[in-house]
Amino acid sequence: MAKIVIDPITRIEGHLGIEAIVENGVVKEAKSSGTLWRGFEVFLKGKDPRDATLFTQRICGVCPIAHATASVLNLDSAFGISAKIPDNARIIRNLIFGSNYLQSHILHFYHLAALDYVDVTAIADYDGDDPILKSVKDFAGRGELGPFVPRYEGDYRFDKKTNQILVGHYIQALSARKLAHEALAIWGGKMPHQCTMVSGGVTITPTADRIASYLWRINQLRDFIESVYIPDVIAVASKYPDYFEIGKGCGNFLSYGVFDLDGKNPDYASRQRLLPSGVLPKGKEVTALDTSKITESVTHSWFENTGDLHPANGKTIPAPGKSGAYSWMKSPRYAGEAFEVGPLARFMVAYSRSVPEVKKIVDDTLSAVGIGADKLVSVLGRHAARALEAKLVADNLAKWVLELKVGEPVFVKYNMPVEANGMGITDAPRGSLGHWVTIKNGVIENYQAVVPTTWNASPRDSNGKPGPIEQAIEGTKIKDENNPYEIVRIVRSFDPCLACAIHVIDAKGNIKGKAIIG
Repeated sequence: MAKIVIDPITRIEGHLGIEAIVENGVVKEAKSSGTLWRGFEVFLKGKDPRDATLFTQRICGVCPIAHATASVLNLDSAFGISAKIPDNARIIRNLIFGSNYLQSHILHFYHLAALDYVDVTAIADYDGDDPILKSVKDFAGRGELGPFVPRYEGDYRFDKKTNQILVGHYIQALSARKLAHEALAIWGGKMPHQCTMVSGGVTITPTADRIASYLWRINQLRDFIESVYIPDVIAVASKYPDYFEIGKGCGNFLSYGVFDLDGKNPDYASRQRLLPSGVLPKGKEVTALDTSKITESVTHSWFENTGDLHPANGKTIPAPGKSGAYSWMKSPRYAGEAFEVGPLARFMVAYSRSVPEVKKIVDDTLSAVGIGADKLVSVLGRHAARALEAKLVADNLAKWVLELKVGEPVFVKYNMPVEANGMGITDAPRGSLGHWVTIKNGVIENYQAVVPTTWNASPRDSNGKPGPIEQAIEGTKIKDENNPYEIVRIVRSFDPCLACAIHVIDAKGNIKGKAIIG
């Protein structure tokens, strides 16, 4: 029996460590540990509620728009105006959020996960005319391929020419992400941390120039997604079909839904959205989301034990060094069970609800790859869902921007209550995101944010049940304990948002190997 510790996991956002106990080449137990605590819930206390949107965007520089969206929905709810937001504001919020979705998905596949499957060292033998690839070749020739190497030496299966093409797409994806940032800034002012989404609507008005400028960029992104991104994911799927059998996880899926299509329903859990809310337990039918069934456990987290609480009543009292704890993440549960969130979860819920756009794009892709829908619950299924979602979102952004009406309102006036409670739920690129607020004497008394990676990378709960990533790793066959690339491929398929060294030790704690990886 051996213990593998990978801390931190690289090529993700934030600080995550994985510990795995391996016996006879199979992971028997896994622990997911968030190793950094920042305390947003603590320093938001006493602040003006309207400032929450600015503060909470700083939770993440990759997906700040998700927090801006959850926050403004939260405040709209608390201020009693959630069903009064003008259509122009609803659409502009979607345009800002959707642009960040595209950037995030492209970032994840090309710049975080693809190098698990693409051999970047093949560029050393490049003999083509592309000036960018020639410059990368020059770096390789001087032994300067960092941050790509050192690395885990995976089972790279593409031929040299295909690897070189995919490295070119890696570089092309940088320009695509730039386009997405520019599109976002047209409506949001800047990225990261947009400055126009506020409680009550937005602070920017639609003009013909802004609409045209945005549409031009989105159409370029649509072309990249259809002609490069999706084909590359299918190419990886064709070479790594065994990864449709790996990393299945808990099999329970949850979505809050995302991208409001009608803002007149004050109940976010049942509001009409492009991707709907829903709960899909393993082996059961999809059911309606009931937010009252959400709780957070801190039994194995470095917080004072407060029982399993609903986020609206959540307490965040740090207790570093607590016995039995191994993570700064809490353990969100729905009806007492661990649920996976993210692109795969959204598509599983939407597919089960027979959403036409989702059903068609999924069925077409399954046919192209030659697999059944059951294989989506896997490492490659998560990558496929993310790519297909990028297409779905991009196509709808191109449609929504043309629905804006120049000269019509973008904001509704309101009076901020002295006391109120609010909830804002949406789905970030990485999964279900909820913000809850309690306002007392005109300031924030309690603010809780339950983020996607808290769901996916959570530690064991009060009943000892592992989180989704822990369950996805357990049962995995490890070919080489000193080079456990299977584990990082599984973890990265969830696109954790948490920050390079790896430590591989045996059960006695002796270091067996150490390497810095890219």
